[in-house]
Amino acid sequence: MRSLTTARFLFWFALFLLLALALRPWVEDLLISFRAEPRAIAPRGDLAGDEQTTIAIFEASTPAVVFITTTTRVLDLWTRDITEIPRGTGSGFIWDDQGHVVTNYHVIKGVRSAQVGLWDQRSYEADIVGASPDHDLAVLRIRVPTSRPAPLPIGTSQDLRVGQKVLAIGNPFGLDYSLTTGVISALDRTIRGEQGQTIQHLIQTDAAINPGNSGGPLLDSAGRLIGVNTAIYSPSGAFAGIGFAVPVDTVNRVVPELIARGHFQRPSLGIRADDAISDRILEQLGLEGVLILRVEPGSAAEAAGLRGTKAERGGGVIIGDIILAVNGQAVRNLVELADRLEGQQVGDQVILTLDRGGQRLEVGVTLEGGRPGS
Repeated sequence: MRSLTTARFLFWFALFLLLALALRPWVEDLLISFRAEPRAIAPRGDLAGDEQTTIAIFEASTPAVVFITTTTRVLDLWTRDITEIPRGTGSGFIWDDQGHVVTNYHVIKGVRSAQVGLWDQRSYEADIVGASPDHDLAVLRIRVPTSRPAPLPIGTSQDLRVGQKVLAIGNPFGLDYSLTTGVISALDRTIRGEQGQTIQHLIQTDAAINPGNSGGPLLDSAGRLIGVNTAIYSPSGAFAGIGFAVPVDTVNRVVPELIARGHFQRPSLGIRADDAISDRILEQLGLEGVLILRVEPGSAAEAAGLRGTKAERGGGVIIGDIILAVNGQAVRNLVELADRLEGQQVGDQVILTLDRGGQRLEVGVTLEGGRPGS
């Protein structure tokens, strides 16, 4: 009898243990749910100095950054109705107290209208003031009656150094007021624009620049404008670590021209030249430069006494002046000539080093408005 009682006890004890093991997770969860409380917050301390600087720059600069939406007109061939449809988005920033907004040319190229949104949700129809496709820059204007955003402070780009910290603010993929940071990866880069034009002297950065960032500001660690974000290099079309910005020294030279005239007047000598024609002649002479084929009548080149190439009656050719350097900087082709003149203003005088019939001479030319080689 005692053995039977012991066996029953062991059976029920074993059953109890099995049930306890089986129900243990459920019991533990039940107990946890009764005593669950928020965890204690660990003290953080002050933000790091560079974090505070980045936050301060973003908060101070954001009101000057704008969100641009554009529309274009589409004609329905069946109904002959004209409909305005969204074309794209981009970024820009307030340039001055008159409501001028700087953005990229490719943001507003071919659009019917542009709407500029401010950081406080106000939105205004914009007038297109001017554009320079060669620099991928454009100027819009909005009329803000009250509480106008202050323009961004302007820096310089001539003293930039690889490794400097930079910040980009824009509206990538329509996500307004996004901040990315990085460094200057390289300087004086050249890329091809959407029109096939060469855009020179660009800043290269690894700060993320994505579609929609175009036209937004690139800032230095002091919160000054040092460039206008313009393009990315990426096989996929999204950010791949290589972005480009138009340097502020170029912006500060081009934008006032766009505001005043609606277009940018490239400083010009008033000559005609063609590398395809002159290269063969210069190779025979053992020279590198730009052969002047023609001096435009009434031009700055004519006033300075420059000589073009002339054909003789007997079939011979009298070689014109060959431009070897501008202000002491060597010139090997038309692209380099345009580059040397790019940093000048209409009305500036430049000193040309010429080869004239085998003799070297220097001639001063006062630049006019136009385009070299055109």
